[in-house]
Amino acid sequence: MNYKIFFFAGAETGKNRFNIFTGSFIKLMADICHDDFIVISDINSRWPAINVLWALNNAQKPVSNPENQKIINSSFRQITGALLSPDTQIIIVSSSSGSVMAAQSACWLAEKNKKHEYFLKPFHLVLGATMIAPESDLFRQLINFQKEGALGIILHDEVQDEGDSSVGVGGLSRGEAYRNAFGLMFPIFSGRYNGPSFLNTNAETGHIHRKRSKTVQKAVDYIRIILIERKLAGDYYKERAVAVLNNE
Repeated sequence: MNYKIFFFAGAETGKNRFNIFTGSFIKLMADICHDDFIVISDINSRWPAINVLWALNNAQKPVSNPENQKIINSSFRQITGALLSPDTQIIIVSSSSGSVMAAQSACWLAEKNKKHEYFLKPFHLVLGATMIAPESDLFRQLINFQKEGALGIILHDEVQDEGDSSVGVGGLSRGEAYRNAFGLMFPIFSGRYNGPSFLNTNAETGHIHRKRSKTVQKAVDYIRIILIERKLAGDYYKERAVAVLNNE
């Protein structure tokens, strides 16, 4: 079976600029999957704050008129343009703010492929360290596509870091998203969030989301769940992942 794994990286990603987790994940996945691993490119702003704002604004429900959204259209073209055959198994992997881009692109991909014009198999979706709330219309739409057979496996609970209070920060409305974001940054003024602040990036005392982004271990854990435990890319890439990680 042919596999293609597409990665939507988080807000700190730019041209040749990655945090430690993202850079390590890309390197390890390239070692494991070679040309079957593709990083979705040219969708992130050079300014991380702009990427976070886009995610906060779009984490609640599928966007209207996705064909007019540069990020979604570019992602769609990159995914469908890389398929070797209609039988290719697509796996979309994402992290942090990239999970919102991935979820929105997944909705558009499922909608456009209703008549199997581009591929035949339900594609898998991984939403790691995600800003998307499980109660949101966006997540519910993903579940609907799964029930209809357009989406296969959705990994959510397994790929959140324990104690990461930023998970689901996008809430059910934009207003809630911005209130949550303010509370994460300034927990002293929040009745919902406790410290440390999301702005604290210290490798030892910082927010868990920021601390984990500074580790290779997060990349290893991510690959272990996706390729080894859940075998989303089959037995061959499970064995490849075991071999590469054993050398780390």
